[in-house]
Amino acid sequence: MSAAHGGFITLEGSEGVGKTTNMTFVCDYLAAQGLEVVRTREPGGAPRAESIRALLLDPSNDEPLDDCAELLLVFAARAQHLSQVVRPAMARGAIVVCDRFTDATYAYQGAARGMPSAWIDQLRGLVHPALTPDITFLLDMPVADAANRVAARGGQTDRFEQERAAFFEQVRQGYLSLAAQEPGRVKVIDAARSLKAIEQDIMTHLDRLIPSWT
Repeated sequence: MSAAHGGFITLEGSEGVGKTTNMTFVCDYLAAQGLEVVRTREPGGAPRAESIRALLLDPSNDEPLDDCAELLLVFAARAQHLSQVVRPAMARGAIVVCDRFTDATYAYQGAARGMPSAWIDQLRGLVHPALTPDITFLLDMPVADAANRVAARGGQTDRFEQERAAFFEQVRQGYLSLAAQEPGRVKVIDAARSLKAIEQDIMTHLDRLIPSWT
């Protein structure tokens, strides 16, 4: 469990796996149990962190973003987000539900970009040495199926969404590797199934944790 008084839930997965839809379900389900829920996201979640998010997602190619700069920006946004939103909410007993956290850094900047895990470990130790999610839902599905969902949404794609399939396969494998290392915390949810089946899985895991929060 996290060191703070409240709870901390994260949802992870590549683009197109349904995180937004399932975030809404998690938040609504917890609120129905009488819990205060704070919904947030990374990168972003606080005004200055959202400004950093805009830099990270900017699809313009006039100046390529260096991989090391990307990694540092992710943690800069995270530090601001934690100090302004996550830690204050948990300190008053709220349940924070976050769209992505440091697992995403290991998957995107680590597995896909090739940044050494030791660097990410160091930055994690600096920014949140004592904070780990109580539970992480990893929404997983084949890369091609997730890409089809992104395409069906239409609209402009951001800098990450414009990456090739090989990049997202590395992201997926990075996530699955993390899940294999921490099966107690990271719950792999087959996101290719019906929404009802996914929600049932999530509910089962949440019901085990809710007593510790109430």
